[in-house]
Amino acid sequence: MNTKGGVGKSTVVLGLAETLSVFENKSVLVIDSDSQASISSMLMTTSNLYTLQSTGKTIVEYLVATVLNNGSEDWQKYIVSELSDVDDAESIHTFPSDVQLTLFEREVSRESQHTRLRTAIGSLLDQLRSSFDVILVDCPPGLSVLTESWLREADYHISPTKADYISTCGLEVFRRFKALHPEMGFAQNLGVVINMKDMMSPVDEEYHQWLLNDPDNRCFTSVIPRMTALQDAARFQSEQRSYAAKYPGAAGQAFRGLAKEILGRMAA
Repeated sequence: MNTKGGVGKSTVVLGLAETLSVFENKSVLVIDSDSQASISSMLMTTSNLYTLQSTGKTIVEYLVATVLNNGSEDWQKYIVSELSDVDDAESIHTFPSDVQLTLFEREVSRESQHTRLRTAIGSLLDQLRSSFDVILVDCPPGLSVLTESWLREADYHISPTKADYISTCGLEVFRRFKALHPEMGFAQNLGVVINMKDMMSPVDEEYHQWLLNDPDNRCFTSVIPRMTALQDAARFQSEQRSYAAKYPGAAGQAFRGLAKEILGRMAA
């Protein structure tokens, strides 16, 4: 989560999911909580995602049933498996999203169902924790009622950021929001990920050092570089490829290092 858009949150989620699956042998669930369904489209073909959305097999229908209709619903029928275009990433699953998620959130606000939403999210996560090694929730920028529910019910939050002024301002907004109403609970800060860093830019390095100097950020050592390969990685390919082909050189090294750091902090 970062309140600033354009910092590569979905790309980081994708890279982490595929790295944790391939190199750490983890069962990973990716929950797409963004109405743009960016991470969903990165994990499957457009036609497959459209079919799921058209047949009501997304997180929207699950939330409508459990929150607006105050009913019970089997989360397993919404989980999609056999994802990713990386040939060795065989343990990734997703809870896909749809543009209708925006309308759902409007209904929650209109009907003042915030408490019921948070209860449903908490119950869902309680059920999912025993079925997956790692659950990654991809949230959109902004602090919507749904995003707040994830942040208050999840175990940890990770904040990707670019090494620039506007992105770091997004972190400060997020930090101030977290400080509000501490009695309501909040996910623990696992750390800040420096993403899309131009390794040759003195300005990027200056902001990187500024972020490192604030211990509250808990910056990860691994830094995701700005690379054309990572832009290509965000586009799902119908033909499978190796992990090294999708994340060549420094990109793969950075994600492997970040995955190990995250698992280490989770175990601490």
